[in-house]
Amino acid sequence: MKPMEEYIQENQETAVELLRELCRIPAPSHHEERRAEFIKDWLCAQGAEGVFIDEAKNVIYPYEWEEGRPVALFMAHTDTVFPDTESMGVFEKDGKMFSPGVGDDTANVAILMMVAGYVAQYHPKAKCSVVFAANSCEEGLGNLKGSKALIKRYGDNLCQVISFDGYMDEVCNCAVGSMRYRVEVKTEGGHSYADFGNRNALAELAAVIQKLYQYQVPADGSKTTYNVGLVKGGTSVNTIAQQAEMLYEFRSDNLESMNQVKEYFEEVINAFRADGLEVNVELIGERPCGRKSDKDPRQESLSAFCRDVIYEKTGKMPGFTSSSTDCNIPFSLGIPAATLGLCLGEKPHTREEWIYVDSLKTGFAIGAALVLERFEV
Repeated sequence: MKPMEEYIQENQETAVELLRELCRIPAPSHHEERRAEFIKDWLCAQGAEGVFIDEAKNVIYPYEWEEGRPVALFMAHTDTVFPDTESMGVFEKDGKMFSPGVGDDTANVAILMMVAGYVAQYHPKAKCSVVFAANSCEEGLGNLKGSKALIKRYGDNLCQVISFDGYMDEVCNCAVGSMRYRVEVKTEGGHSYADFGNRNALAELAAVIQKLYQYQVPADGSKTTYNVGLVKGGTSVNTIAQQAEMLYEFRSDNLESMNQVKEYFEEVINAFRADGLEVNVELIGERPCGRKSDKDPRQESLSAFCRDVIYEKTGKMPGFTSSSTDCNIPFSLGIPAATLGLCLGEKPHTREEWIYVDSLKTGFAIGAALVLERFEV
């Protein structure tokens, strides 16, 4: 069997070209089908058996899977934060690769595919069942649909989950939970001159926002945030707006703090309703909080292992962090999990996002080491 080190050395350009191809395939949340089909076909061409796409558009490659056997899940999300359904393009300059979503999370998908390709070609003996998944719906209002489907499918047997996401300078070992809402305000509206004095939905929504922004986050060492990310409504400059809406979220790495800001949000909404304002609230996304690494020795061990592998391959000790990732789901269920990246770059969630192409070689080695720990090699 070819040593992994030799495989990595021989396939550097293959990994880079695979990344280029993936970047050219648009994959907004809930519409990852084109990338999913490409990934499935690519894995099958490497000799992977039993690859399938599930109802959530996850591409799943189960290796030596047996009912009741412990499962190690390795995943990376295929969707990008951008809504584009046409190719956003990719170009390279000065050792950097530029493309929206290139580091979050396309580079990590490419490396996961390369490691899975090695397993498919050389058939190492696994210590447990191993599942590779290019999963859907991590970004935005995808609401972790892909991760939830994977945990539902394998959850009873999962011994660990590692999600490749972001950059290699941190290990996420605790979930930042979030709740996201669409809040709509309706009023009688009218003509801006003839009906002056009628309530304006935009003005009323602005008052709701002002009140929400008076919330004081706790100073207890946890981090709690809130944000109004989009506001729209009204008809024209000479119309008193009858309808306005916003998207609002709050986040925290502490469940008690999450509950407190939720209570305040509900109090504000109920107070405006009590004054006769029609306010409609729709929950459009919810991500659970997770657990700190020191509460479970299995979690502590996995977090330390990920940190040590990164240090071994880079010479730099990564920090631990809390974040909102696909691992929110296993974290919330007490399943040992970690999220880490396999590249280096800047400007994620912008159209100017880029990565260092040379960082893929190191990321390839990190990803391979984490996966091969579950094999007898």
